[in-house]
Parts: sequence; structure tokens; C-alpha cells
Amino acid sequence: MVLFRLLAILFALFISVLHSLPWSIDLSESQGPGTTLQSFSFNCSSYMPTLELLSVRPPTGFFNKPSLHSLHGLHKGVYVGKVTLSSSARLDALAVNHYELQLQYKCGNFVVSGPLFVHVQRDPGRFRCAGPFASPAGEFIYVPETVTPGALLYTLLLPGLGVQRAQMNITSAQDPPLFPGPFSIDEQGLLRAPSQGLSGQALKSFQLQILVSLGKGQSCKGMLTVKVLPAPSSQVSFPQKAQSITIPEDLVPGSKVIQVQARGSNLLYEIISPLPSPLYSIGQADGVVRTTAPLDLARAQGAAVTKLQVRAFERLRPWASAEFDLTVNVRAVNQWPPRCHPALLVTQVPETTPVGTVLSKLTCVDPDSAGAPLDFQLQFYNPPDSASLRLRDRVLEVNTTLDCDTPGACFQHAASILVLDDGQPQMTTEVPVLVMVTPVNEFSPACVPRTFRVREDAGPHTLLGSVVGTDADYPHNSLEYYISGGPSTFAVDRLSGEIHLLGPLDYEQQRWYKITILLIDHSQDWDLNRHRSGSCTVTIEVEDVNDHAPECEPPFQELTTYTPLGRSMEVTKVSCWIPREPQRSAFTYSIVGGNSQSRFRLQGTVLMHNDTVLGPPWPEQPCTYELLIHVADAGPSIPHLSTTTTIIVHLVPWRAGTVATSTHRSTVSSTMTPLIVTEVEAFWKPEPWFVVVLTATGAVLLLALGWLLSRILRGFAQLLQAPSKPARALLLNSVPGNEGSVERLMEAPRMEMSQVPRTSMSLQHFDGRAHDVRTGRDYLFSTRTGARRWL
Repeated sequence: MVLFRLLAILFALFISVLHSLPWSIDLSESQGPGTTLQSFSFNCSSYMPTLELLSVRPPTGFFNKPSLHSLHGLHKGVYVGKVTLSSSARLDALAVNHYELQLQYKCGNFVVSGPLFVHVQRDPGRFRCAGPFASPAGEFIYVPETVTPGALLYTLLLPGLGVQRAQMNITSAQDPPLFPGPFSIDEQGLLRAPSQGLSGQALKSFQLQILVSLGKGQSCKGMLTVKVLPAPSSQVSFPQKAQSITIPEDLVPGSKVIQVQARGSNLLYEIISPLPSPLYSIGQADGVVRTTAPLDLARAQGAAVTKLQVRAFERLRPWASAEFDLTVNVRAVNQWPPRCHPALLVTQVPETTPVGTVLSKLTCVDPDSAGAPLDFQLQFYNPPDSASLRLRDRVLEVNTTLDCDTPGACFQHAASILVLDDGQPQMTTEVPVLVMVTPVNEFSPACVPRTFRVREDAGPHTLLGSVVGTDADYPHNSLEYYISGGPSTFAVDRLSGEIHLLGPLDYEQQRWYKITILLIDHSQDWDLNRHRSGSCTVTIEVEDVNDHAPECEPPFQELTTYTPLGRSMEVTKVSCWIPREPQRSAFTYSIVGGNSQSRFRLQGTVLMHNDTVLGPPWPEQPCTYELLIHVADAGPSIPHLSTTTTIIVHLVPWRAGTVATSTHRSTVSSTMTPLIVTEVEAFWKPEPWFVVVLTATGAVLLLALGWLLSRILRGFAQLLQAPSKPARALLLNSVPGNEGSVERLMEAPRMEMSQVPRTSMSLQHFDGRAHDVRTGRDYLFSTRTGARRWL
């Protein structure tokens, strides 16, 4: 918009300078010295301007040199020039009715020149005696003595009289014998010879004082002297009686048309028809016919063909004369270029303007010929090969889509319309055209859905990828990116579209995310507040990272087992898993410590005791092994994490008096305390309901433990009251219902019924015989009820 206003101001200043020089003015012949013809203003702020009068045609001293003075105050830099009439100005429309003044204006290096045409108009209200008739000496006319009685001798023409009727009288005395008879003059100014004629009055002079009265108190008088010449002694003649010539219409007033010459001596020439002659004059002494007004065929009616009747006569004997017919044809000349409105086409349209929309209509006329056809041509300057505009029948229209979405295709189209006439020479007018095309945000931005993969152990500010938005509007990269809703774990850069990670990821909690990227464009419309938006979905897949080590249940075991001689047996199973990753079930197990003499081996998750490697003599004392089992996860996940579980095995060798072989497992050892390293990774705050449930469960557990403890104390009391017997087998007791311990009994060889006393039906519920090592007494043991019967 600023560019548009600047161009308009510059154009207005340029036009004001050109048109501050008027092309033509009309001036009444009654205007006297000092009259201002025209005043006009110029803008010149950096230099001292000048205004000069270069020439005047026809030459005259009626015009002063132009004056130029500056204005003050708010109009600093503005100058006013004036052209005035000089003190010697005596305008006469009948003598010269057209002047051409050539003016030149300079402001530094800026020069403007042009013509000023002054048309002198007759003043109907003006009446005065002018010319030689009103001079002190008066006007002289020559007539031959052979003039016909009552013949027309002279016509008195006065400026301003026009068609008005005036009273003309001869006031001087015309009495005989000085006058052969009275001369007469009528109201049209026609002076006629006396009715007696002038025969015999050769070489006499008759002075006539004439009074002209118009009424309303207006009158003037002048002197007319009639000199009578003797009869001519020779004839005056033209070489030819008639001639026709053609002249161009661009001849300025005062230009020579033709020179006529007659045969005779001391000749004078005059135009006797038409009288008066508005367009032509003839030199009285040289016979040169000249123009007296512009021969403008478009303005001057009847100027195309003029028939002149020229009379040649002797100076001393005017009655000796000859007449010549001259036909002047005026040929049309192309003088003026076409004039157009408007002189400058400046418009502003949006790029979505439909094809065929009318931008402006040009109206042009040819001053030389109003109805002459004109030719219009559209020329482009920027861009030079543009086809966006077209000119059809003087109408400027949109030819193709005004696209601003490619670099350099928008903003403005500079062109000009050349208007040519069909005259000779051909004249041309150039109309500047400036079409400002404003951008319109007509397309919504878009982006392609993307999928990014990220490891779950990626840290904050990790770059996940970039969203590349596209917009068909120019400029194409004027986009801003936002996340519409979605988790706060991710952020997008507003300008580049890069997506960054802000928070932690957990593959076990959420394996993928879907976020919506919102695109908003800007700076693509003439209205900066007009935006468009688009969106696309970005999927973020979390890659699993092995970040949890296996856990074994229980993490520590203590076992007591009886080993049969020469046989392998299962000691326990290692049960491990990853609580937060239950899908991981592939683990590798290996014994990394405590397996002296290689008594133990692993078959998958089963710990086996191998007693076949030992030979006699068999060990007689119990042995304790502290085995370290290394458990590592397997599979493609990297890194591989591992844990170590501890299993303490008490091996009791087989004896001949052993009744049963069993294994006792405990998670807590009575002789040693395992070292447990705990790593706390996060703070756990239970829910209130969980605390209530846990409290209730703890209370129930305490009651169960109290009841169990009472049962144990009651059993010990019974044991102390019974007699002791030697024992041949070792019984390992486990307390039923003790939470956290696991009891496993190994099958023993069935007892020989011959070793059990066959008593009565009171022994039918006992299925084993044992020996108490503390008291040395034997007893029967029931596996169903846990009761003992001492022997």
C-alpha cells in the first residue's frame, strides 16, 4: 500500500508540472498592459528554479518576461509563475488573433518546456477608431480619375464594430469648386465616389473627415485622404487567371503560403475576397500570402478549402489593376497524439481474481480527428513475458490466474498501453499500467503422518525426528508447529518441526503414543490476521530395553537333604522371572560358586546332587555347601542383566539305620546369615485402602502365629515328660502352616513289618519308627497327625 501511494504522489507531481503550463488560453483584445495571462505553480525544494520565455510567434513585444516567486510558510518549495502583457500591448483580433509562446521551466537537472497558445478574441463591447484612419495623418487611398461615378472607393472597418450598425458621416466641407461633388459613406463604412465622377480631377487630393457614432455616447473620428490619379498608361495583368495549391494544416500563423506576382510597375497587392479574410493575408508590396491563424481542421470550420481573390494595382494609379483567383486547400496533418483517460492505470487486485475480471476501461480520442480509429497495444515490462493481463477492445482484463505462490510471480505487473492513431506521421500515446497483485492465503498446510522409534531409556531432549509441513501458498516455509493435546512427554519446535522427548518412557507401561501435530501458516495473505491450519498424526513407538534384572523366589534357600548312596537326586528348583516383564521367560543358569568336588549340577532350572562320583568309603559326617547360582536373561535384548541366588545345602550321608531320607528346606539358616543387597529404585506410597487391608491381614497372621506357637510349646512339654530311647533315624520336623517355609519329604524305603512290634489296634495310625538323639529313646511317628508313641 505504501508503494502504491508513493507512485501516485510522484505521478501527481509530474502531472502537476506538465499541466501547470496551460496549453491554450483565450484573451480578450480589450485587455491592456499589465494583464496577467496565466499563473501556475511549480514544486522545486532543492534548487532555485527558472522560468523563461524562449520565443513568441509571430514576433511581437506585447508579452513581458515571466515572473517567478516562491511561497512561504507551509508551502515552502512551491513557486508561482506569471505571464503578463507589456506596456506596449495593443491587441487587435483583426490583425493577429493567435500567438504562440514557448516557455521553459528548470529545477536543477529537471527541465520541462511547452507551448502556451494565446487566442485573441474580439470584444463585442469594444468600439474605437484604430489603424491609419485614426492616426493624425489619416489614411490615404488612391483612385483613378476614370472611376465610375458612385463607384465604391473604400470600406472603413473598425475593430469591435462587428455587425452593429453605426452612423457614419463626412463632417468636412465638400463645397465646389474644390470638390466636383460630395463623397458619400453609408452605415456599413462604404465610401463611394461623387455622382459627377472624378474625371478631370487627376493629381488632386480630397480630405474627408469622417465621424462614426454608435450610440450610447460612443463615437470616434478619423481622416481619409482621397488622391486622384491620372488614367493608366499600361495594363496590369497576371500570368494566369487562377491557381490551386495545397498546404499542411500544421503551418503556424505567419507562415508563407505562396507569393503571387503580376506584370506591371510599382504594384501593390490586396485580398478583395473574402473580406475580411480570417485565415490569410497578403503582403501589400511583395504579394506573399501568409497564414494569420492556426489551420486546425478539427476546430476551424471552413479551413479545408479557401478561395481567395487577389487584386494587383499600381501604387500611383490604383484603377490600373488585375485580379487573380487563388484556391488554398489545407491537408490534414497528424499534430496531436491521442488523449486518454485515465492517463495512468493503477489498481490493486487479489490473486484470486477470476479470469475475465475488468480492471479498467480506457477512453481515448484523437484531437486531430474525433472519429478516427485508434490502435491499442499492451506491452509488459515486469515481468517481460507475462500473460496475466490482456487488452480487449480498450478494456484491461485478467487473462490468466494471478498466482502469487511461486517466487517472483506476485506483487506487481508493470506494463503500458500504446495508443496509436492512423495519421501521418503516426502519433503515439503511452498509458502506464501498474497492477498490484496481493497474496491470498488460499491453501491449508499439510504434513505426512510419520512413525518414529525411540528406546525406552532415551534421555530428555532426545531428538525423535522432524515433521515437514508443506503449504502451496508463498512463502512455503511460513509455518508454525504445535502439539494439539496429547501427553506432555513430547514437545515440538515451533519453527523447525523437530519433536523432542521431555519425560521418561517405560515400555512395560506404554509401548506407543499417538500425537497430533497442528500446523498454522502465517505471512501469506495481505491480511496478516488471516491464517489456515492443518494437522497430521505422528506415531511414536517405544523400543524395549532390558532394564530389569531377573528375580528369584525365594532369593535365598537353605536345604537339608539325605543323599542315597550312589544315586543322583533332585535337590530343588530355581524359580526366576522378571516381574515387570513377564513375557521374558528365557534365562540361563550356571553355578558360579560353592560347588566343591562338583557334587552339584544344573539341569535347566533343577539343581541336582550327583553322588555317583564318590566311591567308598562314604562320608560319615554331614556336609554344608553354599552354592551361588548365576541367573541371566537370554535373547536378543541388550544388555543382558543377571542376578545371583544363594542356596545352602546341608548334605546328611545315608546310614544303615536310616528309616527315611528327607530334605528340609528353609529360607533362613540357623548357623549363618546371608548378605542381602537391596537397591531401592523408587518410592512406593500405598493407597489408603491397601494400608487397611495390610493391617487386617497382619492381625490375622499374628493370631495364626500365636496359635501355632502354643501348639509347639504343648508338643515340647509332652516331649520332656516322655522317657528317652536310642534312636536309629533322624526326624526333621517342619511346622505345618508356617508361612514362608516349604517342607518336602523324600520317600524312604518301606519299613519291614517284622521290626515293628505287633501290638494292638492302637498302633494302626503310626507309619514310621524313629530315634530321638537327645533322649536316646525310640518312638513311632504318625505323618498324618504328627503324634508320637514312645517305645
